[in-house]
Amino acid sequence: MSNTYKPNRLIHETSPYLLQHAYNPVNWFPWGEEAFQRAKQEDKPVLVSIGYSTCHWCHVMAHESFEDDEIAELLNQHFICIKVDREERPDIDSIYMNVCQMLTGSGGWPLNVFLTPDQKPYYAGTYFAKYNQYGRPGMKDMIPYLAKMYHQERERVVQIGEQLVERLREMSDQQKETISNKVTTRAFQTLQQNFDAIYGGFGTAPKFPTAGQILYLLRYYKATGTEDALQMAIKTLEQIHKGGIYDHIGFGFARYSTDQMWLVPHFEKMLYDQALLLHCYTEAYQITQKASFKQAVFETVTFLKREMQHPKGGFYSAIDADSEGIEGKYYTWTYDEIIDILGKDKGTKYAETYGISEYGNFEGESIPNLIETEKGSLSRDELEWCREKLLDHREKRVYPHIDDKILTAWNALLISAFAKAGAVFANESFIDLAKRVDTFLQTYLMKNGHLYVSYRDGKAKQLAFIDDYANYLWALNELYLATGVDDYIVRAEKMAKEMLTQFHDQEKGGFFITSHAAERLIIREKTAFDNAYPAGNSTLAMQFWRLGKITENDRYIKWADEIVEAFSADIDRYPSATLWLLQLMLAHQAENKEIHLVNPSEDVLQELFIQYRPFDVWHIQKQGNFEMQICQDYSCQLAITDLTEALRTLQFK
Repeated sequence: MSNTYKPNRLIHETSPYLLQHAYNPVNWFPWGEEAFQRAKQEDKPVLVSIGYSTCHWCHVMAHESFEDDEIAELLNQHFICIKVDREERPDIDSIYMNVCQMLTGSGGWPLNVFLTPDQKPYYAGTYFAKYNQYGRPGMKDMIPYLAKMYHQERERVVQIGEQLVERLREMSDQQKETISNKVTTRAFQTLQQNFDAIYGGFGTAPKFPTAGQILYLLRYYKATGTEDALQMAIKTLEQIHKGGIYDHIGFGFARYSTDQMWLVPHFEKMLYDQALLLHCYTEAYQITQKASFKQAVFETVTFLKREMQHPKGGFYSAIDADSEGIEGKYYTWTYDEIIDILGKDKGTKYAETYGISEYGNFEGESIPNLIETEKGSLSRDELEWCREKLLDHREKRVYPHIDDKILTAWNALLISAFAKAGAVFANESFIDLAKRVDTFLQTYLMKNGHLYVSYRDGKAKQLAFIDDYANYLWALNELYLATGVDDYIVRAEKMAKEMLTQFHDQEKGGFFITSHAAERLIIREKTAFDNAYPAGNSTLAMQFWRLGKITENDRYIKWADEIVEAFSADIDRYPSATLWLLQLMLAHQAENKEIHLVNPSEDVLQELFIQYRPFDVWHIQKQGNFEMQICQDYSCQLAITDLTEALRTLQFK
């Protein structure tokens, strides 16, 4: 927005989201002691408004309310106002999102929560317009009402806050139960019931490309041989890659589809979606050897390098859905544009191939897709020529806002994806990308031995959360398996020790979101419920188990199993919400091997990587005469010293 107002306190922040609000007429504070002290001194309630810089409805609410002089005057008069970037402070976001869901039955961003000065909530919601509409309260009436409620009904406000905090405590107070192995089948059956057999995915609309569901199905197939699980995953990945949710011009995946068939996306692109879908397509390729899955991996890496990489190696958080104030404007095409750019002959054929018509499929314009078409009348070289011409033209448009902060948790997911893809596709450049991101995190997000959450403009901010550490452990495990370099396991064990020291709940098991040294909020949360990406505890369970297998140290496996035990009641009640954690149960149920290799040839390594081995680990010693030994269930086979026999053994699934 234009800076016609004096900047508020957010001008000193590095978060792109907070900086978007630095010239609002609202007297915003960043989250911190100053804001809550001011609220206590002036006896005012607090508005905490949480979002992120590429959030479409956050933009809408900002324009309608936070940039509006009348609303700003009301807020400044009655409230102390705090802005929070949810990606920098997932701990705050998690607490108040749970509150919003308790009070309203739903959640999302922008998230707006009204608190007492001691941080206890008494009202919450998501998007509020300026005026009342469609039965929803508007800011103009709501602000005076909630301020009056705070001052004149203080006892009720305090009671609401106490009740909500008590419910949050109950949510975090895990109960241990005996879990049947059948819970993994119950989770699969839930996915089966919700599966869309026509378009893939689960449910109707909006439809998310949730990697946790796809990877669970692939592992369930591996553990049980259930063909239906594999087909559900494959169908979903095929349809996503055909749909408009996939950017057929510039590559990469949008956040979600607004319709059932994956045609019309919410055009925002998130880094974690790219990372997790790279995992999905790489693993699906291992099983099927489908060329289109390999294509999806290589194209997504091309997109990431071109549009989301910091010059020093890390990757930015997200690309906005909007440009020039219009959602999707950067990505959509008119039929006439296609003909003008590509010429009559190729343009007509390209439009026919990608479902681009004079009528359009999105607000009069077209989103390229392959949902109901096949790549037909143009050759592969001609299609690529067309795509490059269109991309060149598109790059002259006004580019959407990019959130250029670099998040440890999401970059660590990307390291693991690059490392795995590099090994599977024998592509050294992918491994180099993983190493470069790792170097970036070590250089800019590790200070005095402590990991931090985000980096921007030369500053690392906020001590890391369990997600940062857990995802980084995954990255180090994957780097070791891809390269055989022992240093990654040395660092993984050091990181495991740090997590056990800083986050472990020694009384009830599992790991807190925040470290023992972190700022105290109204509750210290601990969860295994997954969202768009896995909960830290869920990732940690699987990665501790893998680290235990790699290092042959049962202590890590004990801690992994302890996490499952700690959240056993949640798993039993909501198995489809804990799919990442259930992967560990599948690992115990499935055959799993430790493969010891001394000085393996490239052929042996490629055979090792190309097979789908989600529950196997391997150890690579680079010096000495070739040898391979396979261990399973605490016993080892005789060592194999013949390369041909070793290859034959690895090929046998």
